[in-house]
Amino acid sequence: MKWRRITAVMLAAGCTLFAFFSVDILEFCSAENPRATSFAFLCGLALGVTMQRSRFCFYCHLREWFEERNPHGALALLLAITIGIVGYTIVIGGWLPNPAVPSSIIHVGPANEIVILAGFVFGLGMTVSGSCVAAHWYHFAGGSLYSLAALIGVSIGFFLGFNSWNALYSYRLAEAPIVWLPAYLGYGGALCLQLGVIFLLALFLWRGFSGQSAAQTSVAPLTIRGVWRRLWETEWNYWIGGLLVGLIAIAAIIRVKPLGATAAIASWTRSVASRWGLIPDRLNGLDTFAGCGSLPQNFWLNADSLLLLGLVSGALIASLASGKFSIEGITPKETPQAILGGVLLGWGAMTALGCTIGTLLSGTHAGALSGWLFGAAMLFAIYIGLKIKRGIYGGAEGN
Repeated sequence: MKWRRITAVMLAAGCTLFAFFSVDILEFCSAENPRATSFAFLCGLALGVTMQRSRFCFYCHLREWFEERNPHGALALLLAITIGIVGYTIVIGGWLPNPAVPSSIIHVGPANEIVILAGFVFGLGMTVSGSCVAAHWYHFAGGSLYSLAALIGVSIGFFLGFNSWNALYSYRLAEAPIVWLPAYLGYGGALCLQLGVIFLLALFLWRGFSGQSAAQTSVAPLTIRGVWRRLWETEWNYWIGGLLVGLIAIAAIIRVKPLGATAAIASWTRSVASRWGLIPDRLNGLDTFAGCGSLPQNFWLNADSLLLLGLVSGALIASLASGKFSIEGITPKETPQAILGGVLLGWGAMTALGCTIGTLLSGTHAGALSGWLFGAAMLFAIYIGLKIKRGIYGGAEGN
């Protein structure tokens, strides 16, 4: 246990030094917008620590509701969406007083049956692999080789997505509507509509508290050791994770860009596949849509890559400090499941221009109909997938 904490302190010190000097380092390396890129690393660090300590995971939280009727995690997801919607409305309303056309920065994607299909496939990928893409990153940081296999599958899924993109674009995406709710309802109308939907969903989930007796616990006096234990040794409450994820999303849009967990791996996959001639030279219309972009970039010196580096680093520091870090192997039987789930995740994320973070979270924050459609299709896929899993494994989780 002691070596884990010592390593965590050393990594935290290293990340602090890098963050302090990162602007100078990035300027020396001729990176584009060094200050924003440096801030992306800090956002990633905060996100990694938050997700690992609160076990913030879209699939895990939703599975707890479907299988156990435990609403805590699902309510935390709604809290993260609510905080972000309010924050985005304030920020974007200041940038664009007249919401006639969405900013190219925010994640507002095509809203038709293609995003619904992508969300459904992504949801199946979550059910098969056991996590969303962002959660696989922090599980990998905690020593999970299963998540590493799933992330390899995600890259394969992006490769397949790039090869299917032109056909989908010609079929339906070229003329797909881009529906930004503030453009139709104004900022106030969009805010009220979305918060109303969340309120109804929260009321529905709140039924999960009925019949649950509140645990009577005595509150111990706070000491330095007690604060440390609450930070690193005991799991954070669900609502803390939802609150912090929402606040991090607001900080990211103000200083950098919307949060997204797949832009870096999309860019890496596209760069390598293009170099080897494995995907079409021209991906029609792809780079005109807002979302987790896949334009080839300098491999590390960009905001997407440093945000992901920060997420993994933060999750690693948190898992070491809490004593949760452990190398978890993967069996030959589990490997195909992890890779297949990752492939579904990758294809869905590529086609929807983002995952649960980039399309669902950042999309709903911005008032994009595409984010809500993606989320609804993903939710239905998880419900169906869990029913199938229960039939196959007899109620066991499968991984």
